[in-house]
Amino acid sequence: MSKALLYDATLCIDCKQCEAACADQNKLPYDDNIAKEERQSEHKFTAVLSKNDKYMRRLCMNCQEPACVSVCPVAALRKTSEGPVIYEANRCMGCRYCMAACPFGVPKYEWSSLNPKVRKCTMCPDRVLAGRQTACAENCPTGATKFGDRDELINEARKRIQDNPANYIHHIYGVEEVGGTSVLLLSGVPFEEFGYRTDFPRDPLPLRTYQVLSKIPDFIPLGFVTLGGIWWITHRREAVAAAEGRQAHQAGKELK
Repeated sequence: MSKALLYDATLCIDCKQCEAACADQNKLPYDDNIAKEERQSEHKFTAVLSKNDKYMRRLCMNCQEPACVSVCPVAALRKTSEGPVIYEANRCMGCRYCMAACPFGVPKYEWSSLNPKVRKCTMCPDRVLAGRQTACAENCPTGATKFGDRDELINEARKRIQDNPANYIHHIYGVEEVGGTSVLLLSGVPFEEFGYRTDFPRDPLPLRTYQVLSKIPDFIPLGFVTLGGIWWITHRREAVAAAEGRQAHQAGKELK
């Protein structure tokens, strides 16, 4: 069964333990200055936003059918059956199509790095695969962020709204948006106040991607294949050269 995160903004106290736990999990820098940054970036995968003593989290929504995955020509991004959308940097060729495709504006690029990667929350795939909670959920002291089976979290969110209708906007963000996401949000104020769009279609965005691509002449998709081939050949040459270098070094040691 697919896993998910449920963030209930009405329980959030802005302690930023989720931010700190995320930074530690992903070996990112974190200090008082970074804690003040209310935005996602290449060095901050999740951010707690505050407005008039109300709070909201921003992180990768790990969509059920991710647009970023559908446009990646080298399969550097992949949706797992457990829920996370993972990124394999060794495959990435830096085209940044994922950044253009993501409806939530999540992927960030390491522009200042000599070896840049695309950076985003990947929903702690190693922990999830091992049957553990995500780092942010495990370290949340109030239960504002909860990890579990997606269907069960949706039922719990519905029950919270039903039991305390005055506390919530009567909508679980992420159940249907762009085909559904693995991050579900509850809030006491309109989601738009924290920059979440509420005009998304219910259909998964990759369906629209395929519809567009089906009308594009064959030579354009062929360009993607060509680029992917160039990337593979280049990296294959590097791998072969490295292996040959190791073999030559070992042979030299044996001759001595």
